[in-house]
Amino acid sequence: MKKMYFIAVYPEQKIIDEVRAFKEDLAINFGNTKALNNDAHITLFPPFEREIELEEDIHIAFQKVNTKISPFEIILNGFGSFPNPKNPVLFIQPEENENLKQLYLNVKEKFSFGSYSFNPHMTVGYRNLSYENFLKAWEIYKDKPYITKFIVDEISLLRHDGKWIPIDEKKLSQE
Repeated sequence: MKKMYFIAVYPEQKIIDEVRAFKEDLAINFGNTKALNNDAHITLFPPFEREIELEEDIHIAFQKVNTKISPFEIILNGFGSFPNPKNPVLFIQPEENENLKQLYLNVKEKFSFGSYSFNPHMTVGYRNLSYENFLKAWEIYKDKPYITKFIVDEISLLRHDGKWIPIDEKKLSQE
């Protein structure tokens, strides 16, 4: 049997709750309910499918990811979008961050399959967000102020079991 996995960094619960309020606004006012299924996160490696029997190998590769990076701060500042008419995405944008890029490269070193361009973001609306509703939401969100920050001190490996659940984590440290 196959399962889906992905690797991400998560902010603290307070930010997850703040982002959920934006997602609820999109669900109520713009018919976008799919984004409510996931907690706020920044994806380091996108969902991939593997046989459940290979899960131990995934854990081993995950634990080999170089996390010899001091915990670092990410600043989330305002909203951005991928205005693709077939699959528009509205998100909160992190400011440029070299440590986050390095962490992504370290993950990619151990999970090198597939092509994936790294555009760090925290999704607010996607999937069942129609392009028409995306345009209406973007009018509201493009200039909406939202600024906060959080410390990245670990990465998480998640598996999809009806919903995404963390199955492993690895702390960042200088040792």
